[in-house]
Amino acid sequence: MSQLKQDLSNLSSLFREHLPADKVAAAQTSFLKKLALEMHTHYRGKMQVVPKAGVWGFNWFNVWYTPGVSKVSTTIRDDQDASYRLSNRGNLVAVVSDSTRVLGDGDCTPAGGLGVMEGKAMLMKYLGGCDAIALCVNSRDAYGKPVADKIIDFVKMLEPSVGAVNLEDISQPNCYRVLDELRDACQIPVWHDDAQGTACVTLAGVINALKLTNRHISEAKCVLFGAGASNTTIASFLLQEGLDPANMIIFDSKGGLHAGRRDVETNPEKYKQWNLARITNPRNIETMDEAMKGADILIALSTPGPDTIKKQWISLMAEKSIVFTCANPVPEIYPYDAKAAGAYIVATGRGDFPNQVNNSCGFPGILKGALIVRARKITDKMAIAAAHALADFAVAREINPDNIVPTMDETEVFAHEAAAVAMQAIADGVAREEYTREEVYQMAMQDISEARSMIHNLMEQGYIQPPPQEIIDRVFQECLAES
Repeated sequence: MSQLKQDLSNLSSLFREHLPADKVAAAQTSFLKKLALEMHTHYRGKMQVVPKAGVWGFNWFNVWYTPGVSKVSTTIRDDQDASYRLSNRGNLVAVVSDSTRVLGDGDCTPAGGLGVMEGKAMLMKYLGGCDAIALCVNSRDAYGKPVADKIIDFVKMLEPSVGAVNLEDISQPNCYRVLDELRDACQIPVWHDDAQGTACVTLAGVINALKLTNRHISEAKCVLFGAGASNTTIASFLLQEGLDPANMIIFDSKGGLHAGRRDVETNPEKYKQWNLARITNPRNIETMDEAMKGADILIALSTPGPDTIKKQWISLMAEKSIVFTCANPVPEIYPYDAKAAGAYIVATGRGDFPNQVNNSCGFPGILKGALIVRARKITDKMAIAAAHALADFAVAREINPDNIVPTMDETEVFAHEAAAVAMQAIADGVAREEYTREEVYQMAMQDISEARSMIHNLMEQGYIQPPPQEIIDRVFQECLAES
């Protein structure tokens, strides 16, 4: 008997109907992983390349290829900027990864990141109207160690073909150096989504969570659990937004960061962490038990759970506490446990729980805005402008403790983000093209609408077949049996 609809809209309710409450989250995680493997096998991945120009007769081959296309090549030769209007470069993003830190699964080998990178490309097209290509790079040396210079050189060589680069799933410390060098060296935006994208959407969630709890960011006490690329960038964005560094404590695997941590100060690979350690945690707090006393906000981006964050830590927080546990694929503590421990607002990185604080709500609109104005880079101010666009969009349609940020199915939010980013790019002096906010919004909205219409038409006409119901039902029954 059919259990789940093909659109999976009844997923959570069906698991709750068949399982005890404390087993639902784990069963859903298992189901989504198993179904992902089955569906990627069935469709052989999730991306393909489709022309945007047609063939109305034999001689159109001579227009799109030789001899006609010779004029395109010589025009670009004489004017490099012409590549943006004579090719798809101006709307094309390269999603580049060495696959050394894929989600919470660690090093998955170079090809192992393809599932995530294709997913990124799919979301860029459907949500942001941007074309994207997944490029997983073997940056290892003869001993299997990832080499930052190899990724840097690869992106520099790739630059003439794309309008932007989205760096993804690159492990520490290479992720810092790769981003820093390429942002300065390239004349197109090079963006590290795990860092800047996650920070953007997290900031949007914090802004609205503070609204709902009647707090001001300058007075809020914040604990960040994890000191990787995501949380160090989140810390930077929060400080730029007005959080008092004296009210921030950041934890790495060895304890609280502070000015007395010589192991961080003397490690050149930890320069991001040291810059934060010097200005935060003035009381040199070392333990979570101490740090969490009276804390207003907890942001965890660390080891996937579900028991990484302890219930007793959350119980030490202030009234109406705000808890973001955003490790993927499993949050550091499940939302129902965080709520049971006293949390008022809980967010995770997953869309099957309330309050998905995930970079998928950020990067499609941010990159679209940068592409439209042909930005040379994406500044912190551009990402923070996108965070405010996200937060404002959610407030305009009303927020509550279980709905603090927009979701991926709110089409217009990505066009609003694109407009905010474009305006900030112009203000920051990194845009090659200038438009009004309304012009950018309309351009983005048109591309997003056309991308969605194309995909829906392919589905309706049978070129994209619906997922087989029997596979969905079989995987669902397997997960019930295992639980």
